[in-house]
Parts: sequence; structure tokens; C-alpha cells
Amino acid sequence: MLGSAITGAAAAASLATAIVTTDHAVLRASPREAAPQQAQLWQGEVLEVRGERLDYLQVWDHRRERGGFVKASQVKRTGLTAAEAPELLAVLRFIREAPGAEALGIGVAAAWLQAAPAEAVRGAEGSEALEALGTLADRLAQRATNGGAAGKAAPATVSAHLEVAARYGIKFTSYEQDGRMRICYEGEAFRRVLAMASQPRQQARAALALTQPECTDPALPPRQLHELNTWRAAVLDRVDTSGLPGYLKNKIALRRVAVWSTVAYGQARVGEGGETAAQRALTELASVQRGELLEEDQAGYNDAAMRANASRWAAVAPSEAAPLSARPGIVTVAGQPGETCVLLVDARHDGARPLARRCTYALVWPQSATLNREGNALALAVQPLAGWRELWVFRQQGGQWRIDVLPPAGLQPGLGYAEFAGWVPGGQQVLVAREARGEGRYRRSYEVVALDTLLTQKQSPEPNALGAFQRWSDPWWKRMSVSVR
Repeated sequence: MLGSAITGAAAAASLATAIVTTDHAVLRASPREAAPQQAQLWQGEVLEVRGERLDYLQVWDHRRERGGFVKASQVKRTGLTAAEAPELLAVLRFIREAPGAEALGIGVAAAWLQAAPAEAVRGAEGSEALEALGTLADRLAQRATNGGAAGKAAPATVSAHLEVAARYGIKFTSYEQDGRMRICYEGEAFRRVLAMASQPRQQARAALALTQPECTDPALPPRQLHELNTWRAAVLDRVDTSGLPGYLKNKIALRRVAVWSTVAYGQARVGEGGETAAQRALTELASVQRGELLEEDQAGYNDAAMRANASRWAAVAPSEAAPLSARPGIVTVAGQPGETCVLLVDARHDGARPLARRCTYALVWPQSATLNREGNALALAVQPLAGWRELWVFRQQGGQWRIDVLPPAGLQPGLGYAEFAGWVPGGQQVLVAREARGEGRYRRSYEVVALDTLLTQKQSPEPNALGAFQRWSDPWWKRMSVSVR
């Protein structure tokens, strides 16, 4: 589909093809400024040149099926010949770095693909042109999502540029996220870059564009979402990072963390374990060179760490079921279809008569269960979403057991975790680490929580600032969690 608009115009062109270079160019009935306006043209549109009059070109607009005159200074003429291909590629290199000129760049890229010899399209120049085409389409999608530049005319301009791109076979998808529309480029040019013998940097940039988590359809069923994430993991693994600069290696590593942690969650949901995927996410996070992080990737590093930490229990093999004892423990049983029920049991209270019971559609990590020394409280990791893990606290009060949930934050579930970090001797307090991003806010805290009320008694952004964390942090938590980094 790439270049289809130019192909159609060139097939009938007798003199040349013209690409409109500016917005609001006017197609007039005659070569005069006062002549009636036939149509308003936008950058990137392609016209067939049929003649010249004064400082105007006589053109035919195949899309509108209308002829007229346009100022020669508002278009770039090209015969779409192999001899012109180097000039078109030079123009494309310049436009690629010009925000707001995406539609024009897409038109120039399509012209180069039409003019260049087949061997050039299959070679290094072809990879460069296709990557530029994908970059321009992706940037146009971001402009459309963000509403374009300031000004009342901006939405109309962006809409027109999207329409121009669509005429070249560029496809976009749109999703509703958090009450607003997200526009995403479908990615055909980037897939072609990956299929060619492209340079490592081109492969890396293409893989990053194809695996953007923001461009995931929120309406995808779980099975299809898991298949998509598995495909994304394969795409990222095709990138050879050995020759990449540090900042680009970090970008690939952070994206791999996000994808592999989500794959681990998906595998665990369908009973495939997820140990290898979760460990891969943790390994990729450990490979990030903090000194090479771009400023724009600092927030992404924290987000990747939260995703890896949310799914890290998948990397721990489930423990074998222990016989019931005097000390409470948990067992899980199936509830309604897709539901898991958690039972608190001991030697005198089996699954038929548990001390406490709670069912959930979330992913329960039984291997995370830990009982305090006094036997009056137990902590359990439960993961409702790929990037959101909660802490269930079982606590005994007045001879009865109750179950409460500590979320990562008092926000709509998005990205974050709340996790057990240690028991304070005496059976009155528990250490909790929380980290979350949502509703435009980011927060990481280490807290001393009272077991009787589950209210935070002390907190700090640094664990070493709290004496309880220095003395009573759980060794397993310190070894496995990425909360302290």
C-alpha cells in the first residue's frame, strides 16, 4: 500500500508529479490570486502536473477528480525517476527531524519508494527510508493523541494530515483510554525494517515503536492480550544490543522488563508457571545502567521496576503443600469459574471449616505467604493486574480472623505494588513497602503499619531512615524485592 497515491498520479502524469509542501495551499480555477478557489490542499498531497502558466502549475487532483492551478512555490516537483531518488532521500532526512511536517515527510518517503531502484529499496537506503516513514507516522499519531499544537485550527490540521497519510496506505488505530482517544500507528513500515538487514539502531528503534504499551487495545480478551505480549517479547529479542549505545540499550532493557513481566503474569494466569519470564524481567532490570539513563527514561525506569516487582513471585517456584499444623497457613481452592478462594487453616480448622476465607479473581501467590512469630498475622501477595499487586493481611482479633487488603495506593488500579517487608517482634506491627503511579502522581514509601488498625504509624521515602526497617526487614524481602534500588 505504501506509495499508492503517488503511483496513481504517476501512472497518468505526462510532465511530472507535485507534492504539496505547505498547508492551506489553494487549488484555483485559473492562474490568478483572485481566481475562485477549487479546493484547499494540505502538505503531503500529491498532484499530477499537466502544464505551467506564469508562476502557477496546472495540475489534476486525482483524489478530488478536479483540475486547477496551484502556485509553483507551494509544491515540490518530481519526475519519480531513479536519478531523483538521492535528492528525495536527502529531503526526507531533513523532514524527519521537523515536527509538524509529518504528512509532507510521508509523501516524500512514498515518492522515494516509487523512484528508487529495487536494489536500493531492498538495501540500506530502503531501511533508512522505511524507518523514517514509520517514525513520521508514529509522530503524527502522537500529535493526534495530544491534540496537536496550540490554537483553534490545530485539530483540523492534524485531522487533515491523518487523512493525507491514510491515502498513502498508512493505517492508524484508535483506542479509548482514561476518557480520551489514543491514536496509534499500525506499524507496517517498522515491521519491514525488522524483516530487512537493517542496522542495530534501526532495529532497536523499530522494536521500541512496535512494542509501545500505550498502544494496546484495552478491550483485548486476556488470551489475545497474552499472545500479543508474547509476540512483543519475540520482537524485542530480535534486537542485537551488543553494539548499541548505553542509552539505547537501556531503552530496550526497560521495554523488555515491561513486556516479560506482563508475559509472566499472563502465563501464570493460564497455568503455565511464568518462572522463566519473571526471571527474565528481573535480569533485564538488573542490566540497566543507571548512569546511562536519559532524563526522559527516569520515570520509565521506575515504571519498569514496579512491573517487574509486581510479577516477581512468578520467579519463585511454588512450595509443596505442608501438612496442617498448630500454626495457621493458607491453602487455595477453586471457586466460581476463574475464581480462586484462599483459606486460612490449621490442624483444627481444615478446608471445610477454615479460620478465614476470601475469594478473588486475582492471581494469588501462595509461595509469598508468611506468618509472624506470634502466629496472629499472615501476609500474602495477590495480583489483580499485570502491573498491580496488593498485600492481603490476615490478622487475629478477639479470637476471630479477618482479612484486609492493603493496596499500593488509594488510586484507581494502575501501576504499583504493596508488599510485605518484615514483621516487628511483639505481633503488633508489620513493615510494608509501597510504590505506585496513577492519576498523575508517583510515590514510593516504606511504612510501619499497626496490625490492629492497619494505619501507617511511621513512613519514609528511604527504608534506612526508619529504625524498624534497619532492624526487622525480612532477609528474603531484601534479597528478592526491587523496591530498594
